[in-house]
Amino acid sequence: MRLAPHRQERYAVSMATPQSNLELRSTVHADGRLQLNLVSVPVPQLGEDEVLVKITATPINPSDLGLLLGPADPASLTASGTAEHPVLTGTIHPKVLASLAARVGVSMAVGNEGAGDVVAAGPSLRAQALLGKKVATLGHSMYAQYRAVPVDALMVLPEGLTAAEGASAFVNPLTALGMVETMRLEGHQALVHTAAASSLGQMLVRLCLEERVPLVNVVRKPEQAALLREMGATHVCDSSSPEFATQLLEAIDATGATLGFDAIGGGPLAGQILAAMEKSLSQKANRYSRYGSATHKQVYIYGALDLSPTTLPRTLGMAWGVSGWLVMHFLGRVGGDAAARLKTRVAAGLKTTFATQFAKEISLAEALDADIARAYSQRATGAKYLINPNR
Repeated sequence: MRLAPHRQERYAVSMATPQSNLELRSTVHADGRLQLNLVSVPVPQLGEDEVLVKITATPINPSDLGLLLGPADPASLTASGTAEHPVLTGTIHPKVLASLAARVGVSMAVGNEGAGDVVAAGPSLRAQALLGKKVATLGHSMYAQYRAVPVDALMVLPEGLTAAEGASAFVNPLTALGMVETMRLEGHQALVHTAAASSLGQMLVRLCLEERVPLVNVVRKPEQAALLREMGATHVCDSSSPEFATQLLEAIDATGATLGFDAIGGGPLAGQILAAMEKSLSQKANRYSRYGSATHKQVYIYGALDLSPTTLPRTLGMAWGVSGWLVMHFLGRVGGDAAARLKTRVAAGLKTTFATQFAKEISLAEALDADIARAYSQRATGAKYLINPNR
């Protein structure tokens, strides 16, 4: 909604700030129970440069699931409580519980990003100018009806975009852009990406096609490979195929990729990628070195779809690295001007390059339904869920 200047003043004066705010919380208990419930909390007082956003669309990302359901066994989820005050409970394995000591007894708000309408604003001119605007925001506690957000953490959505279209405007788009920017900053010429059929993976395919960046896509199912090829992806490797090692080597050999981003985390995949990079480089070397290729090969782990240990072979040479990568750390590294440039790029492409498809929209209460929770916890391709806290 866009308000003319003479109407903005009346809107600011007449706007009634809500008094209650329903919020989803996740708590780990000492007896190994993980519990989700809805809590009524006061609507926060706004600071000088803050606005109040009525959240109407917030996605369930893999990064949200780690806090939302944590390590609870999805099969153990049971619902209780009432329709107005539902409770969802799951069981955490005792071996895992020890690693969650800092969470025990702490009611934690959930949700990394979302979108909605600015319904109240602090006294600053920047905040007042946003009254009535539809915005997307990155922060925390987005699984709530209302959020107080600093002006600098907002993205005003282009005219005609819905909250659902802007709900995923930060985490996945900025991650995809961050991967390409990291490649350039560190002097690589091509990328390898795992879990490549995910919403993020599909964004990265579209982005790399636009930027003409060679991309090796690693998926886990033949139908995922077919999906990406239909989108125009050239190099797609199916890790479930007996020919995976050959496919991966051929794709890395063709692209010259020496940088990978791994959403899986555990298991042998990061090591397989590095080994294929080393083998490709060694096969092209003019002379033998017992230390392997001098070209640095890097895999960044940015997800944890597999919680088992990460295993590496001893065929990587001596110029390689495995480390973590987070989009927030990347944005801090490149600075405010670069981050603003990337956000502008995202806003312009929310219907195209950075579009996100959702399988289902649910309410806060429905997010605590055991069957629905088991469905969104699977993180299946094409099954991304969207919460509307004000539904």
